[in-house]
Amino acid sequence: MVFQFRSFLDPFIVMFAVPLGTIGVAWMLFLTGTSLNIQSVMGSIMMVGIVVSFSVLLVEFANHLRAEAQAKGAPKSAGEAIVEAAGIRLRPILMTGLSAVLGLTPMAIAGGANIPLARAVVGGVLAAMIMVLFVVPILYLLLKGDKQAKPAE
Repeated sequence: MVFQFRSFLDPFIVMFAVPLGTIGVAWMLFLTGTSLNIQSVMGSIMMVGIVVSFSVLLVEFANHLRAEAQAKGAPKSAGEAIVEAAGIRLRPILMTGLSAVLGLTPMAIAGGANIPLARAVVGGVLAAMIMVLFVVPILYLLLKGDKQAKPAE
């Protein structure tokens, strides 16, 4: 991710979504009385892939907006860019998250041996879907607030 973003800061912001999803996994497993086992760990790994994509959508689009605005000669602040990116990318994040949750809900309720896997994914994605839209923009603003965007290539 460092090569994709050409920065060490952006991957840090993106990877901050993983603990947010892990909070949801822990709560879902606790609330349903499901043990932490191989299946739930596999679900956690699946959840990481989904929630990291949420952050990538936000950070990459905010960087794109800032670079585009700077190329036009009207630099955009980090706050303006991340708020606009969150508004525009809200629908794709909700669609991705809800499709994962709705697709795995039947398995989480009565899926046999894969119940822990489905519960881990559902809990992690639900929590991250909500928290990423608030925590990642705040972190982006705190870490990139006064830095200038790189020009678009």
